[in-house]
Amino acid sequence: MSNSINTGKVNVPEAKEAMNRFKYEVANEIGVPLKQGYNGDLTSAQNGYVGGYMVKKMIEAQEKQMAGK
Repeated sequence: MSNSINTGKVNVPEAKEAMNRFKYEVANEIGVPLKQGYNGDLTSAQNGYVGGYMVKKMIEAQEKQMAGK
């Protein structure tokens, strides 16, 4: 068993394109200039903020679904 983290890996292959769109929507929403292709000019903080905010939004959506809203 590996101790590495599966960074950027989608567990449900059918959701890959939707997750990619979601990433760009979130980046736009929070003002991070994420673009297609190379993003080496972004800081690790900016990239982390996009990922963290994606997780926050996914948790909120799941909580709403579980609450029947």
